[in-house]
Amino acid sequence: MIPINILYVTSEACPFAKTGGLGDVAGSLPPAIKKHGYDIRVVLPLHRHIKERYMKGMEQIAQFNIHLGWRNQYAGVFQLKYGDIIFYFIDNEYYFNRDNIYGEFDDGERYAYFSKAVAILSKVIDFKPDIIHTNDWHTALVNLYIKDLRIGDSYYNDIKTVFTIHNIKYQGVYDAWMLSDILGLSPKRYFNDDGIKFYDKINYMKAGIVYCDVLTTVSKTYAEEIKHQFFGEKLEGIIRKEEFKLTGIINGIDYDIYNPQNDRYIEYNYNYGNLNNKFKNKGVIQKLYGLDVRDNVPILAMITRMSSIKGIDLLKHILDELMLEDVQLIVLGTGDKEYEDMFKYYEYYYPNRIAARVYFSEREAHKIYAGADMLLMPSMMEPCGISQLIALRYGTIPVVRETGGLKDTITSYNKFTKEGNGFSFKNYNAHELLFTIKNAVDIYRNNEKDWNGLILNAMESKNDWGASSLEYIGLYNKLYGVKYV
Repeated sequence: MIPINILYVTSEACPFAKTGGLGDVAGSLPPAIKKHGYDIRVVLPLHRHIKERYMKGMEQIAQFNIHLGWRNQYAGVFQLKYGDIIFYFIDNEYYFNRDNIYGEFDDGERYAYFSKAVAILSKVIDFKPDIIHTNDWHTALVNLYIKDLRIGDSYYNDIKTVFTIHNIKYQGVYDAWMLSDILGLSPKRYFNDDGIKFYDKINYMKAGIVYCDVLTTVSKTYAEEIKHQFFGEKLEGIIRKEEFKLTGIINGIDYDIYNPQNDRYIEYNYNYGNLNNKFKNKGVIQKLYGLDVRDNVPILAMITRMSSIKGIDLLKHILDELMLEDVQLIVLGTGDKEYEDMFKYYEYYYPNRIAARVYFSEREAHKIYAGADMLLMPSMMEPCGISQLIALRYGTIPVVRETGGLKDTITSYNKFTKEGNGFSFKNYNAHELLFTIKNAVDIYRNNEKDWNGLILNAMESKNDWGASSLEYIGLYNKLYGVKYV
């Protein structure tokens, strides 16, 4: 095998910094690729949130300056080996000693700085990547900077780039007049409608799409969806233009972190052969959340960001009808105040049957995955989805809408063949959701043998990084020109 050096670029990565699915992916995909003999390293900002125990193990290995228009900014490079992976952290207190990873007033400048620092990074450390793999808008400009730096510097000629879209809705769009000078790009040709400018805006994600060598997204269905207006968020034209380099690769999860057999967060560990312990976890979360403690009532759960794209409007329209069924509901997460208030209202209106926890807790999430019977994901759009993969691992049955990665990972249960690992519905319709839940509840309540078989089907679903990491490796090899490995 010809060795390939890969630099994986992300704004967040577990266990150092995480706000969502990207952090999970960036923490678990590189180790899966590393197992196949590739030298893959990860770089992210040195955020304030990184815990002291990790900071103590870091070593500063380099420092250099970044020119952003008229500004000259310091960049420190810290290194830490975590597991089998070397992590680099770009240090700049002005940009990253902040309360938030995202949502600051100057995010455009912060992540332009980070992207340019990454593009220069390999020239100041003892690691030259053959491939730089970037993720979402925060790192999209790396693809453009590599192209820009090739002008007059042959060092960059043989570096290839991969750009992954995790969610096209979040693009990094800023006023062109504010950032054109800060970006510090030499040729003005980048600032046209085929480059990074989009009307009077600069669009970072567009830069990643246009200037990367290979474009990926996080499920095969989502790769098709974003070519069309409803899902493309005004970039569908650019996606179609660049679709010759587009592929969809489903995300996986870390089976060491999400493992009901040894999960330290749950009271009763279990596996395929000991489902009785799974059922004991139901009583744990019923007590934890003040629900009636009963074995024979199905618990529906949502572990979600409370926003319209997660399908909460559908649940809103049928929640009173759903409560006519003998079910309990647990909701964990934060988001739009409208939905936070809605769930708190229903918790008050249906005491001992609905529990709304308007915060996020990793510990409690694990308990819910283990103790609930079903996980609701009626999303309007879902590029990949991580929650349904975790639910399958824990034998908690997903009820999903057929979109993005939900369509790619959930096969609706067939009562005749006993195949399937969940329940799904096609149209974004509240009563299709209700009928699908009722169908699941009916099997749960009236056919224990079939329900336990469905749990085993779910737990036997393969959603680690095994297959997907090989797909990425295939892309890297093709991009690098390796025909056989």
